[in-house]
Parts: sequence; structure tokens; C-alpha cells
Amino acid sequence: MKIQTYSILLMLGLFLTFSCVKPPNYPDEPRIDFIGLNKNTIAQGNGNAARDTLEIIFYFEDGDGNIGTPNTDTTNFDVFLFDSRDSSSTKFRLPVLPDQGIGNGVSGEATLRIPTLFNICCTFPNGATPCQPSTQFPTDTFSYAIRLRDRAGNMSNSVQTEMITVLCR
Repeated sequence: MKIQTYSILLMLGLFLTFSCVKPPNYPDEPRIDFIGLNKNTIAQGNGNAARDTLEIIFYFEDGDGNIGTPNTDTTNFDVFLFDSRDSSSTKFRLPVLPDQGIGNGVSGEATLRIPTLFNICCTFPNGATPCQPSTQFPTDTFSYAIRLRDRAGNMSNSVQTEMITVLCR
């Protein structure tokens, strides 16, 4: 009798455990949240400065799990950074993400690594040539707006980074 009782309790416990595992209920459009930067101050990459890298970390989720661009696709991009100073954009590709467990939804953290050399420069209010050392304007500040696009063309919400100070030396 005890063996039957334990068997029934074990089966009930397993049933409750596995019936509680549900696939994520994310929308088909990606959603992102800004997590942080590896630094808020960085020297511009004008070829003379020490080479450095800015890292932007964000969380993402997507209900249909179609994040990332295949290596063979050379025309599409996944992540878009918009510079607050002039709305110019920088584009990145993410690797195709494998499905996660039950369902097709995916979530995780992504880190974009942006080397400063020729990528992060000072711009000046007097129209002087960007990316040059300046004693008149020793720093420049900006932020990035970030958006993520999945392979179906669905765009995420937009999130803003913290302010980034660029040393214009």
C-alpha cells in the first residue's frame, strides 16, 4: 500500500512539475532593455589615440525567435545605433540564435563591442573637422538610441544609452 501511495504522489509531483513549464509568452516583435556600458568616458579614435573599445550591453526577447542574420546574408543588419548628435546610424549583425527549449521564443543579453578607431569621434559646434584633437573643445558628449530588427522585419522598441563623454585629444 505504501509503494502505491508513493508512486501516486511521485506521478502527481511529476505531472505538476511538467505542467508548470510553459513556453515564454513574448510578442513576435523584439523587445529590448538597456543594461549598461563598460565605460562612460572614452578617448576618440583618431588614429593617434590609444585603441579602446566601448561595450554596450542590452537585454532582448523575441516571441518567434528569429533573431540574427545568417553569415551568407551580406545586406541585412539586426542592430541599429543612432547617434544623438546627428542621428547617423551604425549597423551590426548578430549571429542566428538557436531555439530555446519549449516554443520558439528567445531571450538573452547582447554585447556590442565598438572599437574607437574610426568609429567614435568628437564633433564640434563650430563645424571643425571631426575626429581631430581639439583644445578649444576638450570633450564631446552623446548617447545612442538602440533598435533591434528580427529576420521578419519586425522592429523593437527604442532604448537610450547613458551619456558617453568622448575625450577630444
